[in-house]
Amino acid sequence: MILVTGGAGYIGSHLVLSLLEKNKDVIVFDSLELGHTEIIDILKKIKNIKFVQGNLKNIDEIRGVFLSNKIDSVVHFAAYSQVAESVINPQKYYYNNVYGTLNLLNAMLEFGVKKIVFSSTASVYGEPVYCPIDEKHPLNPINPYGNTKFMVERILDDYDKAYDLRSVRLRYFNVAGADINVRIGEWHEPETHLIPNILKADSNKIFKLYGTDYNTSDGTCIRDYINVEDLADAHIRALNYLEEGGKTNYFNLGTKEGNSVKEVFNLCEKVKEEKIPVEICERRSGDPEKLIADINKIETELGWQPKKSLEDSIKSAYAWEKELIQIESNLNASSVFEK
Repeated sequence: MILVTGGAGYIGSHLVLSLLEKNKDVIVFDSLELGHTEIIDILKKIKNIKFVQGNLKNIDEIRGVFLSNKIDSVVHFAAYSQVAESVINPQKYYYNNVYGTLNLLNAMLEFGVKKIVFSSTASVYGEPVYCPIDEKHPLNPINPYGNTKFMVERILDDYDKAYDLRSVRLRYFNVAGADINVRIGEWHEPETHLIPNILKADSNKIFKLYGTDYNTSDGTCIRDYINVEDLADAHIRALNYLEEGGKTNYFNLGTKEGNSVKEVFNLCEKVKEEKIPVEICERRSGDPEKLIADINKIETELGWQPKKSLEDSIKSAYAWEKELIQIESNLNASSVFEK
């Protein structure tokens, strides 16, 4: 059985969906602070997964999962991930992302589970020294969120050496898109990611574009956008790699291609088939000009390659946004009715 922490969230739920479609036995552990019980209900319709609501900061809650289930491997997504919030409230991030992960790892050791795939981030690299960024790039995170992921990566190295707990760390660049069949997708409150914020924009909520004076072809920042279903496939390959005896390792996850904010915006207008209101603002402090992944290592060692285009991601994201409007409308109606 595979334990997925944070499996009711955006990326975690897409991995759970992929695992279920491969007829794998899955148990989801999620606090539902950021995840959604509605997502779990949707996943249960595909296959009767186990779900445990709990928090990694409570060692007894995660120990209970291992005590009651035969866990073979773990995929760990559960974490706070808002960079700006991490700067304002680092205590929250270190306590949850590092201490919570230590509880998980210690429970794994107690019950003899020695395989974990860890959801890391390109933020561990900090300001790029060169681009595209490969895994040999210096690790120099510049905010508490990136620091927490960097610390967990170091902990995983030490746990491997001391306890033979093998891990694969996957360093994401920008994740986008939704399930092609519009069953699940991105659902954050508040939403901070570029593509859903462009798609949500209307006359009442104008999209803000930060910075048009970067040294790029159109003056806006360039990022590497990886489709969430491609991302899920990479996690499954990482699990298989560990099952086959693979050693502790780490890989970038991106597309090795970059798109500017204006390019993303124009594609969103194309998909929506309408003009999207936009306000040009000054650049934000700390936004790097260009972040693009070098993915040669994962292509070579795990045989993984991205399959979906940015337009594919935007189309699925837009289909999900329309579905999400209906889901939230039904939830609001239910809430009014219950009152």
